[in-house]
Amino acid sequence: MNQEIFGNPILLLAIYIWSLIWKGLALWRTANLSQRNWFIAILVLNTLGILEIIYLFRFAEKRLTLKEIRSWIQPSK
Repeated sequence: MNQEIFGNPILLLAIYIWSLIWKGLALWRTANLSQRNWFIAILVLNTLGILEIIYLFRFAEKRLTLKEIRSWIQPSK
């Protein structure tokens, strides 16, 4: 199992990009909302995006919504 995961550079790159995107979004939001403790936890812990997603959708003072994510993807009218 480990050989399959670590031997596949494309899979490793996909996991890295996935984690980087969620970590960046979560750190950006924690900094903007001055939530220092969350910022430190997200910065230090490497959870492949799980902690970041939980923070963004559940614990952030201004929670992330699917509507907000869709607005980033869809062109403005």
